[in-house]
Amino acid sequence: MNSFKEIEAFVSVATRGSLSAAARADGVTPAMMGRRIDTLEERLGVKLLVRTTRKLSLTFEGSAFLEDCQRILNDLANAEASVSLGGVKASGHIKVSAPAGFGRRHVAPLVRDFLITHPDVSCSLDLSDRVVDLVNEGVDCAIRIGELADSTLVSVRLADNRRVVVASPAYLARHGIPATPEALAAHNCLALNPQRGWVFSNPEDPGHTQVQKVSGRFECNDGTVLREWALGGLGLAWRSMWEVEADLASGALVSVLDAFAAPTTGIYAVFPQNRRLPLRVRLLIDYLRASYGRPDYWRVGD
Repeated sequence: MNSFKEIEAFVSVATRGSLSAAARADGVTPAMMGRRIDTLEERLGVKLLVRTTRKLSLTFEGSAFLEDCQRILNDLANAEASVSLGGVKASGHIKVSAPAGFGRRHVAPLVRDFLITHPDVSCSLDLSDRVVDLVNEGVDCAIRIGELADSTLVSVRLADNRRVVVASPAYLARHGIPATPEALAAHNCLALNPQRGWVFSNPEDPGHTQVQKVSGRFECNDGTVLREWALGGLGLAWRSMWEVEADLASGALVSVLDAFAAPTTGIYAVFPQNRRLPLRVRLLIDYLRASYGRPDYWRVGD
């Protein structure tokens, strides 16, 4: 129990930026909070915080340890909530952000179902492809796809995200099937941002990726439009499986270059490190993860 108190003290001090602020939040003296940190550092054998009269900062080891501790505390809060749901009722407002295309198809319907189940919860859903500032914009949770660059956020992996090159059978009948990523140079590629290129792996060295620049007559900054163009036989598109899996199952689209498919990335729920999640937000994240984890979920049509 003492070890847990020390960890809680460390997270509180690190996220609040001072011993006095953490002490006020815990109802103890700054000296008591300082002793907990000292005991923790002595037990671990490393310096976690650099304290001066003017400021407090994390060491390299402290930054790494903080991430692990926050994850542990969040998991514990989730565990406590899961066993006490019979006596706890989720309520209040949630502000959620998600990419526009993914949000329309795979967040908005689930938020609707979640709110039906939890009538005392309300939600503002912001669908935008820009990267929102969670802290300054008051966002409780954001859904993000791909590699995460912001280390100040805690992430929960909701599902895998795999991208494939697709085209309609009619397009492939007219123009042929590309055998390698380099062969895309002879095709009309429907691009979101052609300057960034499409990412592929090497079948002989799956850990190594290559970026193939593409070009074509049609460009658009909306992925939904690119899918519709591909369905209309205008060219090849590089799309996520969450967007085209139903089309592949029905035969409306065909995937090519599967042997060169890029490594799987992730779909994540992210939230600020220094914010303890309310029950309503934890339950929504758990609901999204459980829904995406159903084997039949991604094969549901529009």
